Amino acid sequence: MATSQLSVLVNADAEQVWLMLREPARIAKWHGWETEGLAEEIQHIYYTDAVEGPDHLRLELGGGDVFTLEPRADGTLLTLTRGQAKGELTKHDADITEGWATFLQQLKFALERHPQAPRRTIFVDGTSSAHTKLWDALGIDTGWLPDPGEPYELSLTTGTTLTGKVWYRSDTQLGLTVADYAEHGDGLLVLAQQAPVAGVREHPGAQIIASTYGLGAAAFESIGSQWDAFMETHYPDE
Repeated sequence: MATSQLSVLVNADAEQVWLMLREPARIAKWHGWETEGLAEEIQHIYYTDAVEGPDHLRLELGGGDVFTLEPRADGTLLTLTRGQAKGELTKHDADITEGWATFLQQLKFALERHPQAPRRTIFVDGTSSAHTKLWDALGIDTGWLPDPGEPYELSLTTGTTLTGKVWYRSDTQLGLTVADYAEHGDGLLVLAQQAPVAGVREHPGAQIIASTYGLGAAAFESIGSQWDAFMETHYPDE
């Protein structure tokens, strides 16, 4: 039975990473996105039946997922090993694993770029009965994207131009820092493609999470409106 693991190297010491896993206010800086039930979700996932290692380098969540922290000369390697207490991972579990991949990158970004600042998030999702690919809908040629850490400039089909650096890339996700998403520094944009999953969604899906910092109300609402309009046009199905 294969074990699913996700790892991210965080440019911070293990004590700082541990605090991001154990203090509710810090978890809220990176876990998921803003919802009315976020505090309850954090409490359930990170505290109900969770077991802390005595050296603060291991955290087992109640659902069986395990975080391990490995101090290194260049930071801390944070690894999440997905729990398999309920048997083989299902296709729906693959969705959850993809979500964890996003959240680990959001943790890294929050700790490295905005360790003290609160975030405001924009989240949109949907599916496409036309089987639209997210990269095509946005006008992104991933073959021409720079490597992680390199600067980019993208003119999207939404009519906006984004600039920043590529934060991370995978076959299904693209993370971009965005200069316009923060008053100081940058914000983080995560674009995620989702394959159809029997019993979960009939058509290909997409999720977009924008983590912003210090924006005024008008700027924040403008970004949200742009992504709402994009989703309604290309991924209108529930």
